[in-house]
Amino acid sequence: NPAMFEKLALPLMCAPMSFASSVPLASASARSGVVAGWQGGTLTRLDEFERYLAGLAAIDGAPPIVNLPSRIAAEPEGEAKLALLEAHRVPLVLSSLGDPSRLVERVHGWGGRVVQDVTTMRHAEKALAAGVDGLMVTCSGAGGHTGFLTPFAFVPAVRRIYDGLLIVAGGIADAAGMAGALALGGDIACMGTRFIATPESGVAEGHRAMIERAGIDRIVVSSAMNGVPANWIRDSLDEAGLGDEDIRGPKIPMPEGVRAWRDIYSAGQSVALIERIEPVADLAARLTTEFAAAAPWSRWRERLAEIDRQWSA
Repeated sequence: NPAMFEKLALPLMCAPMSFASSVPLASASARSGVVAGWQGGTLTRLDEFERYLAGLAAIDGAPPIVNLPSRIAAEPEGEAKLALLEAHRVPLVLSSLGDPSRLVERVHGWGGRVVQDVTTMRHAEKALAAGVDGLMVTCSGAGGHTGFLTPFAFVPAVRRIYDGLLIVAGGIADAAGMAGALALGGDIACMGTRFIATPESGVAEGHRAMIERAGIDRIVVSSAMNGVPANWIRDSLDEAGLGDEDIRGPKIPMPEGVRAWRDIYSAGQSVALIERIEPVADLAARLTTEFAAAAPWSRWRERLAEIDRQWSA
C-alpha cells in the first residue's frame, strides 16, 4: 500500500495488549488517525479474530497492526490466523518471540509488512537479518513484556545500524514523550498503558480504575506470572495474595481462579502521567494539538511518506 501512513493524524500507535485489545479500541484508534494495534496472536479465538479484521476493513483510517508472534504463527491456530490476515490483506503484522523469517515471507506474499518487537541490540540485528520491514524497540518502563534498556541509548544505537521504520515503546503517555521518541531517532511512538485508560479498552473496570490512581512507585517488574519479565501494578498483586517472595522468583502457579493479565493487572511506568479515563477520539485530538506544540520541528509526515515510497518501490 503506497499510502499506508497517509491517514495518520499523528505519529502514534496503540499497542497490541492482552485483554485490553478490543474491536472498539482498534476501531476508535483507526478512525482517530492512530495505528491500531490488536493482540491477535494470543488469547483471541478465531471467530473474534475474524470479526476484528472484518470491522477494521470497513474503516477508512489509520492502518491496523496485528500482533502474531513468530512461534505462534508456526502452530496450527497460527496458520489459520495467517490465512485470515492474508484474506483481509492486513498491511502490518507485529512479530516477536522467535525467528520471523517464515512470517516475513508469508506476509510479503500479500504485500504486507512485518515489524519485529525487540528489546536488545542482538534481537534487532537478528530481526534485520531475517528481512523485517521495521522494528519496534521496547524500552524500560513498558507495560506488559518490558525491555530493560533506556531509550536514550537504545533508540540511537539501533538507528546507527538501521534507517527504516522505527517505532519506540516504553513509558510514553504524553506529547512530550512522543516528541522525545522522535528526537532520539524514532518515527512513531507507541503507547499501551495510556490506551488501557480509555472506555474502549477491553479490560476489567478494576484495571482501568487502578491505572487512573496508581503511581509510578506502584509498578513492579516480575517474571513470576508467565516466565517473561513484565511490569505489574503492585495493588493488583496484593489483591491476588501475591507477596514479595512470590514475585521475586521464577514462574509460579497462579492462585485458583486468577489469571495473569486478566486478573493481575499490567501497566507501564507511564501510569504516573495518566490522571483520567479518556475516550480515544478525545485523547487523539488532545495529543495531536499538544504534539504540534511540543515538536514543531518534526517532519514526521515527510519521513513516513518516504518510508511508504520505499515500501512500494
